[in-house]
Amino acid sequence: MKGFGMLSIDHVGWIEKERPACGELDAIIHPIVLAPCSSDTHVSHGGSGEHTNLILGHEAVGTVVEVGKLVKKFKPGDTVVVPCTTPNWLTENVQGEYNAHDEGLMESFKFLGSKDGTFAEYFHVNQADANLVLLPEGVSPEAAVMTTDMMSTGFHGVENANVAFGDTVVVIGIGPVGLMAVAGSKCHGAGRIIAIGTRPNCVKVAKEYGATDIVSYKNGDTVEQVLDMTDGGADCVIIAGGNANSFNQAVDMTKPGGYISNINFFDIKDNLSMPAYSWGLGMSNKTIRGGFSPGGARRMHKMLDMVKYGRVDTTKLITHRFHGFEKIEDAFHMMDQKPADLIKPVIFVD
Repeated sequence: MKGFGMLSIDHVGWIEKERPACGELDAIIHPIVLAPCSSDTHVSHGGSGEHTNLILGHEAVGTVVEVGKLVKKFKPGDTVVVPCTTPNWLTENVQGEYNAHDEGLMESFKFLGSKDGTFAEYFHVNQADANLVLLPEGVSPEAAVMTTDMMSTGFHGVENANVAFGDTVVVIGIGPVGLMAVAGSKCHGAGRIIAIGTRPNCVKVAKEYGATDIVSYKNGDTVEQVLDMTDGGADCVIIAGGNANSFNQAVDMTKPGGYISNINFFDIKDNLSMPAYSWGLGMSNKTIRGGFSPGGARRMHKMLDMVKYGRVDTTKLITHRFHGFEKIEDAFHMMDQKPADLIKPVIFVD
């Protein structure tokens, strides 16, 4: 089969591989809608270490081609939504609060890590009954593909920020994940939502999703702007973009007793640190959490219901549409280069 991926650090291209084998509990999927992500480009540039001939991609809706003999819920021909996180549900770690770390740190994120991803004619999903969801009636494939990572990750940032009714929330970075954090904060009952970003199309969508205020670095120090606007800090700050300095900014923007939630991938070379006074010399009761998107069928059902019943329109994230399997390459490079009018591209394979 053919796939698009990372040949080596900073080198991507087309790869020929054997079609993956299907285990007794597993499924083989042919993609019908795909979306490249900054995580794919991050990996291709060595952000998670050296990989060779690794097929990229982890956001997909597809058609079931084959199932293992123990799979009960799916059959060839079914259209399914594939979460980016597909845990091994037989491991002990998934029995706790978080299922993203089944066999170690982020090991539930099988694509891009322990196996090839979705940018292929066929890809493998482990434990299909626990990790796949039928595409619901009334939800388009392009809307569904935005739930697999962008919505699930953005909403996880809201969950870890402990957003409550009437809270003031700051979202740092309003790319697609940050925009979903804005939408999720509104759904969770936030009162004021301050979005930090500058791209006009992202600002427009942020307001449509519920942002009440926009802060730009072009208008001065972002921390000072937020502190002035909030009379001392926000209840919750979600880091959905930026760089290592964004961590310091988030802590400084948060009032005593508040929550800092990170869903941004920092670079492997980054060092995160902060002055002790930012954390009240350790006495501020500011809670810092960083978390990877949960996975599995139950979570996907919940995300898709938010779309099906009109709570969130995920298609607002999609700015570019490509048609044809070979267009994966063009969409990937667009995601890597991030032109000014981009939020999220998708590829319709069939």
